[in-house]
Amino acid sequence: MIKNIIKSSIILASILFFACSDTPKKVETITEVDPLIQHIDSSYKANEDFFMFANNSWFKQHPIKASETSNGIFKTIEDSVNAAIKQICIQSSLANVEKGSNKQKIGDFYKSSMDTTLLEKLNITPLQEELTKIDNISSLADLPKAIAHLNTIGVSPLFYFWIGPDDKNSSFNRGHLWQGGLGLGERDYYLNTDERTLNIKKEYVNHIQIMFELLNQNEDKAIATSNTILQIETDLAKVSKSMEALRDPYGNYNLMATSNLKINLGTDFWQNLLQAWNLNTMDSLVVSQPSFFKALTPILNKYSIDDWKNYCTWNLVSDYASYLSKDFYNEDFYFFNTVLSGVTEKKPRWETAVNETNDALGELIGQVYVKEYLPANTKEKLKEIGENIRTVYAEHIKDLDWMSEETKAKALVKLAKINMKVGYPDKWKDMSAVEINSKTYLMNILKLNQWAFNRMLAKNGQPVNKDEWGMYPQTYNAYYSPSFNEIVVPACNIIVPGYEGKMPDDALLYGIIGGSTFGHEITHGFDDEGSLYDENGNLNDWWTAEDREKFEAKTQLIVEQYSAYTVLDSMHIKGDATQGENIADLGGVTMGIEAFKKTDHYKNNVIIGGLTPMQRFFISYGFAWMVNRRDEALAHRVMTNVHSPAKFRVNGVVSNLPEFYETFNVKEGDAMYRNDSIRVKIW
Repeated sequence: MIKNIIKSSIILASILFFACSDTPKKVETITEVDPLIQHIDSSYKANEDFFMFANNSWFKQHPIKASETSNGIFKTIEDSVNAAIKQICIQSSLANVEKGSNKQKIGDFYKSSMDTTLLEKLNITPLQEELTKIDNISSLADLPKAIAHLNTIGVSPLFYFWIGPDDKNSSFNRGHLWQGGLGLGERDYYLNTDERTLNIKKEYVNHIQIMFELLNQNEDKAIATSNTILQIETDLAKVSKSMEALRDPYGNYNLMATSNLKINLGTDFWQNLLQAWNLNTMDSLVVSQPSFFKALTPILNKYSIDDWKNYCTWNLVSDYASYLSKDFYNEDFYFFNTVLSGVTEKKPRWETAVNETNDALGELIGQVYVKEYLPANTKEKLKEIGENIRTVYAEHIKDLDWMSEETKAKALVKLAKINMKVGYPDKWKDMSAVEINSKTYLMNILKLNQWAFNRMLAKNGQPVNKDEWGMYPQTYNAYYSPSFNEIVVPACNIIVPGYEGKMPDDALLYGIIGGSTFGHEITHGFDDEGSLYDENGNLNDWWTAEDREKFEAKTQLIVEQYSAYTVLDSMHIKGDATQGENIADLGGVTMGIEAFKKTDHYKNNVIIGGLTPMQRFFISYGFAWMVNRRDEALAHRVMTNVHSPAKFRVNGVVSNLPEFYETFNVKEGDAMYRNDSIRVKIW
C-alpha cells in the first residue's frame, strides 16, 4: 500500500510538471513520499480553481468533524499544539508543586475546568454575587459604577474601554472608548433584512429568552426581556459605524479632555465611569466614535432601569455561560456554535479545558512549551526568513514605478525600523499576583479578568512597553501593530503538518512562513491603514499627496476584485472591510516569491515530489490557507471578519501574479485569468 501511494504521488506530480511548465535546464530530483502533493485533486485544473486543485484531496479525506466549524491546516496545527499543552496541563495537575508556582496554577486551573460534577452542583451559585450587584442597581445614576465594575471582570456592556498607545504619540499610553454593546458582534445582523440574517435574529431572541428562564424569570417576562434587549442592541447598531468605516484611523482618533466629556457627549456618565476606575487624574482620552457615544445619552434615557439591569445581566451571563452548569453551557453552545457556525457536537471536555487553560494562562504554559516542545533553532530560522523578506521588500520599494523618491525614502526608513519579534519573548509577564485553585472554575476566570484589567489600568499615563507581546509562542497566528511598528510571529508558526521532525524545504518555508506570514505582516505596515502610520508608530501621513492618490487607485482595484466574489448564495465578500488583509496577502506572496528565488532550492531547480520549485511554492501557498469551513461559519465570517474566506485568499492573490500564469500556463478564457488591466500590483 505504501509503495502504491509513493508511486501514484510521483506519477501525479510528473503529469503536473510536464503539463504546466518547460523542463528546467538543470534538475536535481528528490523522489520521496511528499505530503504536499497528496493534497492535490487533479480533477480540478490549476488554471480554473487553484484552491481546490491544491487542497481538495485533503478535504475529501478529512471531513469537518461535527464538533468543529472548519478543518484544515489551522486545525491540524492547533491539534498538534493542543496535544503538547494537554501534556503540560496533566503533568502540572499531577505534580506535587509549590503553591503559587507556574505549574500549580496551570494544574489547578485545568483541574477546576475538568470538574464538571462540581459545576453541576454549583449551578449559578458562583455568579450569584455578581448578579446581586446588578439587581441592587436602583437608578440610572448607579449604572456607570455598575458597568465600570463589569468591565473589571471582563464584561463590556454598551462599549469597549482600554488603555494603550496613543495613535499620535505611540510612546504614551492613553484611555480609549470604542463602540460596542452588540451581542451579535456586528451591526449588520440587526440592520440587514435577508432571510439568513432574520433567522439568526429570531434565534437570538429565543436564546436570550431561554437564558433568562434559566435565571428563573417566568416565560412571559423572559419573552418581554429578550425583545427589549434586542431593541436596545438594535438602537446601538443604528448609531454604530460599519466595519468599513472603522478602517479609518483618523476618523477614529478624537482626543477629548475629560473635563469636556459632559459637554461633548451630553451626560456625566463618562466622568462617573472614570471615577469608578480611580482614573480621576486622566486628563483626556480618545473617544473613537463620538457620534455613537453622543447617541448613547438618548438611548440610556429611553429605557427603564429594570431594562438596563436586564441588559447588564444578559451581558454578564452570556460572557460567563460556558463556565457554568450544563444548562447554561448547552444553551450558549447551541446559539453561538450551532446557529451561528453549524457545529452540532461539543468538543471533548479535555479539549475545552486545554483551550480555556491556554487562554487564561498561556503566558505560563508558553514558558514550558518553549523549553520542551519547540524544534531546535526555531527562533533563528524564523528570524532568517523574516530578514530575507525584509531585504526583498526594500528592493521592491526602490523599484516601484508609481512612487516618488521622496516617499520611497520614508518607506525604506519605516521598513528598516519594523521590529521583528519572533519565537517567544525575552521577558515574560509577571503573573505571580494571580491566585488559582482547583475548586472554583468561574472564580478563577473572575480573578484572571480582574488581574488583566488592573494591569491595564496601571498603564494609564505611563510610557509604552514595546517589549510586550500580544500573543503566546504556542499561538498559530501572527500580527502587525501599527503603533509599535512591529510584527510578532510566535514560535509554532515553524510547524508544517506532514513535515514534523524535520525542517521543511524552502518552497514550503517561503510559501507558508515567508509569504503568508512575514510578508503578509510586513505588508500591513503599508496597507490602507498601516500606511498612515510612520516609522515610529505615530498616525502621521508621510506620503506625498500624489503618491497617496496613486496608492488609493491601486487599493480600489483590490476592493473591486474581492467585492465581486460570491461566497454563498448572493453573499459577497465585503471588499472595503477586507481590503487591508487582501493587500497584505498580495504583498506577502509577492515578497515570498522574490525571497524564494534567492534560495538554492530555486536556483538549482530542485524537484521535490515531482514539482518544480515554483509549482511547489504556489501549492505551498495554497496549503497555507487549506481551510474548509461550514456554510454557517463561512456566512458568519463574512458578516463579522476583516479576512476574506480562505478560497479567495488563495485564488484572489495568485490570479494577480505573472509567475502564477507562467507556472500553470493560465490563458485568457481560464477561470483564474484576469485581464492585465485589472490585475493588482501594489508592493
